Amino acid sequence: MKTNEKKIKIFTDGGARGNPGPAAIGVAIFGEESGKIMEKFGRVLGETTNNVAEYSAVIEALKWVASNLPPGLEINFFSDSKLMVSQLNGLYKIKNHNLRLLILKVKELEMETGAKIFYHHIPREENKLADSLVNSCLA
Repeated sequence: MKTNEKKIKIFTDGGARGNPGPAAIGVAIFGEESGKIMEKFGRVLGETTNNVAEYSAVIEALKWVASNLPPGLEINFFSDSKLMVSQLNGLYKIKNHNLRLLILKVKELEMETGAKIFYHHIPREENKLADSLVNSCLA
């Protein structure tokens, strides 16, 4: 995908009905300068936990970026998962082995994108589009 955008915003969400239970992700990608949606998608994951779903959303977003956008962008991720954002920013330890593996995948994909990446925690009310994509998959 050709773009003049130098910075993009990515809103991600993951959720499970029950924990674990049926799970899905939602991803919304915007050009920061234009404010236009570049891509949005929701995907069903099957049975898993909320935390795995949250990380899976970031992983799928990074895969999309690596496949569709040029390297060297600045990417600001926004999520309502304080745990995940704090772990990705190195503020919280990752005790769960499965989450450690997912973080390694995130870091691998960060390198693949060639982007400067930042993770931000936002209130749930500011993550409505990604949340609605999750809910539409689980309806």
